[in-house]
Amino acid sequence: MSAVRNPNVRSGGPAALALSLPSPYLLFLGDVTEAGYAKTAFGLRDWAPESCVGEFACAGAAVTTGLPFLSPREAAARGARALVIGVANTGGVIKPEWVPSLIESLEAGLDIVSGMHARLGELPQLRAAAERLGRRLIDVRQPPADIPVATGRKRSGKRLLTVGTDCALGKKYTALALAKAFRRRGLDADFRATGQTGIMIAGGGMPMDAVVSDFEAGAAEILSPDAAPDHWDVIEGQGSVFHPAYAAVSLGLLHGSQPDVIVLCHEPGRRHLLGYPDYPTPQLQEAIAVHLKLGSLTNRAIRCGGVSFNTGALAPEDAESVMRKASQALGLPVADPLRGGADFERLVESCLAP
Repeated sequence: MSAVRNPNVRSGGPAALALSLPSPYLLFLGDVTEAGYAKTAFGLRDWAPESCVGEFACAGAAVTTGLPFLSPREAAARGARALVIGVANTGGVIKPEWVPSLIESLEAGLDIVSGMHARLGELPQLRAAAERLGRRLIDVRQPPADIPVATGRKRSGKRLLTVGTDCALGKKYTALALAKAFRRRGLDADFRATGQTGIMIAGGGMPMDAVVSDFEAGAAEILSPDAAPDHWDVIEGQGSVFHPAYAAVSLGLLHGSQPDVIVLCHEPGRRHLLGYPDYPTPQLQEAIAVHLKLGSLTNRAIRCGGVSFNTGALAPEDAESVMRKASQALGLPVADPLRGGADFERLVESCLAP
């Protein structure tokens, strides 16, 4: 078996957090109609392209990664070894309507990899088909046993955590881009994955939203242990402390990570939290202040290195305008890591400033 690992990602964490998965992949989009709920598929496409042969979906799906649409048999003929459920929906559920497509994949000779909260083996039809065909059902969202309660002890090394005004707006992409930029400057840096997609990309990590609440901060301590004084752990954020459903995992990760630097991630134009129209997206100044206040519990020296904007829906000139205005208002660098350029280099420099 081979791990799905982007060549720009290093995962130097504890061996217990390492993961080996069969690749290449066929990315399964289910019946998703909003791109935000297909972030696992997009993340693998963008950060592990060498491990993705195509996409597959049910009738009614309205989202595409742009990869070739292949049936499971066609994908297997092109070398695919597993179907990855590329969906990250509310609650992490596997819909009954997906099961025939998943069984079709097993019959084509593919294993199934899932990062959903629901366990593949808990679906009787799927479990029976896998046993009959000798295929594997692999759940990525499985934390290690015996996670300790957090100690709160200050650890050696340097840490950066990406945080967000909402879910699904670029925390993982920002962390991956910053870790890559740090290494490009000759620094010793690791990307630390905390969600299903990041774990699949990096080949290991801690599925923070599958950890019992009392042990969230302890899990973050395991993920980012003591390191050399000049080593950076760039930690993928989860959820948002402003989210009515997911604030708990965000807060536990913030406390346990003890970040020296945070980078706030935001999507301009998002008026309310994804899927929660009664909850407006917080203002940037408020979001930075709240994260610094909460994070100071375990690291009094915490600071904000800048803001990462997801401007994928904007024309280049519009993206440049909104980032420039936000930077002037905040007095901090604002950049879109996927656009790169001078704005992103200023963000990197700000994060690394003593």
